[in-house]
Amino acid sequence: MAAGFALAATITILLVIPPTGTQGRSGWTQAEGGPLGPADRDLLAKVRQAGLWEIPTGQQAQQRASSEKVKDVGMHLVEDHTKLDKVTRELAARLDVVLPSQPNADQQGWMAQLSAVTGTAYDRDFANFLRLAHGKVFTAIAAVRAGTRNDEMRRFATQANAVVLKHMTLLESTGLVDFDSLPEPPTPSPVPVAAEPRRENP
Repeated sequence: MAAGFALAATITILLVIPPTGTQGRSGWTQAEGGPLGPADRDLLAKVRQAGLWEIPTGQQAQQRASSEKVKDVGMHLVEDHTKLDKVTRELAARLDVVLPSQPNADQQGWMAQLSAVTGTAYDRDFANFLRLAHGKVFTAIAAVRAGTRNDEMRRFATQANAVVLKHMTLLESTGLVDFDSLPEPPTPSPVPVAAEPRRENP
């Protein structure tokens, strides 16, 4: 009886107290695959929201776009995000992460603007809104992939990264992306000047 109580207490402690390196940090829990932090949950939410607006937008492109290339890109978005959304929801369920059920405010705004245009105007806005959106989630994926403590999230970020990079490349292949309108890469930190080696007197 005492042994069973001790085992139950140990399991409870392991589930509640984050592992070394994350202890005392807000929002960290122990989950399948290792420690799970706020950035991990945020990435799952971002990828879920990407699917919530890109799947219907890719479908919409079949009726509103004038370019066959844009229509083809739209179909890739539908197919890839449908598969990725399934993976996202399954992983979130295993990790006990609550996912959003609708696109965020920016995404809803882009959807509204796309619904108001057709033809070449649709083609241009489709390419630019989606390329901007993919660039945003791409950086979030990279940050989590570089520093997550959770094995499941590491695998997920690798898979999501491949999908987003593919889509960025497809959108750029339309020739409609205005690269000057995209956010500039962050300014790099100054590189410290290395001290010259000391020379011994001859």
